[in-house]
Amino acid sequence: MGKRLSVGDKAPSFDLPSDSGDNVKLGDYAGKTFVLYFYPKDNTPGCTREAQAFTKLLPKFKKAGVDVLGVSKDSVASHCGFRDKLKLKVPLLSDPELEVHKAYGAYGDKVMYGKKVKGVIRSTFLIEKGKVKRAWGSVKVDGHAEAVLAAVQNDEE
Repeated sequence: MGKRLSVGDKAPSFDLPSDSGDNVKLGDYAGKTFVLYFYPKDNTPGCTREAQAFTKLLPKFKKAGVDVLGVSKDSVASHCGFRDKLKLKVPLLSDPELEVHKAYGAYGDKVMYGKKVKGVIRSTFLIEKGKVKRAWGSVKVDGHAEAVLAAVQNDEE
């Protein structure tokens, strides 16, 4: 289990199935900027709000030349149901073995309801040309997509 990535770290490689039926790889974004956000579970209140917020702001991310990808351990079938139910526009990647979560430090010890447990740590990374440009750990959902967009837009200026 790796520590969470920091600014300047090389983005770990990934090749994951997505809700589109295609695999999505780090190499697909060579020379580009994108947001990779890790979330615990499809169809749960916080994850739903986060996915809806990124979907709502997706046109503004795209205008800034930035793609957004969501990752959880849920299956592609689960992602498709989540996407269709909420009309999500953000590609959802499936990491059932949590290998990519661990590589990015988005899985590990956390406190839930006062108990220390192992689980998905809601985390977001802004990746530019294969390196971590910004990193957010233990994310609070409300206002997060807006904060990531603000960081992207500030980088444009």
